[in-house]
Amino acid sequence: MLKSFLFGASLGLAVGLAPHTAQAQGPGGYPSKPIRLVVTFPSAGAPDILARLFADKAQLGQPVVIDNVPGAGGNIGADKVAKSPADGYTLVMGTVGTHAINGGLYSKMPYDMVKDFVPVAHVASGPNLLVVTNDLPVKNVAELISWLKANPNKASFGSPGIGSSVHVSGELFKSLTGTQMQHVPYKGRQFAIPDLVGGQIQLMFDNMPSALPELARYQASEITKWAKVVKDSGARAE
Repeated sequence: MLKSFLFGASLGLAVGLAPHTAQAQGPGGYPSKPIRLVVTFPSAGAPDILARLFADKAQLGQPVVIDNVPGAGGNIGADKVAKSPADGYTLVMGTVGTHAINGGLYSKMPYDMVKDFVPVAHVASGPNLLVVTNDLPVKNVAELISWLKANPNKASFGSPGIGSSVHVSGELFKSLTGTQMQHVPYKGRQFAIPDLVGGQIQLMFDNMPSALPELARYQASEITKWAKVVKDSGARAE
């Protein structure tokens, strides 16, 4: 069973091209062959969900093939695109991690997040959702903060990896509230959810596109609670 609260951190997604990409003009124009769209996180996360929606709705005249290349906070997949032929047929679903956070997190980046990519489109942005196991005796964010302050480092929050927006949202929450929690990075958010439901971890600042289906699966009433939070500006400010 899960409880959910809207949290202010957002995830921005964009499609990027390899450096100095020019549209390849074949006999039938661009594109004249399938396009590869690299997703830098495992399946079932928000980047993967949005990439598959994009691939389904793109209507480019050629299929868009999704290629999940996770690892190193998205750096492995993004670097693979940066080093691909600059012909417009290899794209990356860039995230706030691959094109912002990681630049300040890693001492040495395998690619230049500005020079090695050409932005094509802003695909989506949205808030993260603070999801809490029902094992915690809290009913709102204020009670959660009070409980965390009274129980420093007794709660853990999960994420799909170091440097992800889910991870940084948790660290930001700790900094803003003066609370202490343990961070548990997973290889993907789909591995964190069972531990959250089972109580091995207590919190997660999940991306909304991937969080809502899980809430519907484990406790449908939480969707109503979430909808009320979104409409209530006071709760949103909280």
